[in-house]
Amino acid sequence: MDSPNKLLIVDDNEDILSTFYEFFNSLGYEVKTARDGFAALKLLKNKSIFFDCLITDLVMPNISGVGLISIAKKEYPHLKIIAMTGYGGQPGALASEAKADFVFFKPVDLLKIENKVSELINQKNDKQ
Repeated sequence: MDSPNKLLIVDDNEDILSTFYEFFNSLGYEVKTARDGFAALKLLKNKSIFFDCLITDLVMPNISGVGLISIAKKEYPHLKIIAMTGYGGQPGALASEAKADFVFFKPVDLLKIENKVSELINQKNDKQ
């Protein structure tokens, strides 16, 4: 059997993190969570975990989602990135500029995000 796809979910809101964790875990994804960009970068740098997709909030303490996306895209070009924001256009534009693969506006529909995650990971797998 194929190993499960690995997701890293980053949000400073504990409720969102646990909701996403439960949802994706129940679908068979291997999920790690981080409360800010700094913690997320530490997980990404851990060589024993190879993430397929990063789902990140944009407005967070320490390192913002935009900062996280630009670092992640440079250091982990394979990584598919979905950004989420509750703050309208500007962070969304920044996320696109930082090369997020897709931007969702909160409140997000978990099924739509899962469809996008699946689509992005399958695109990546088709290219390998």
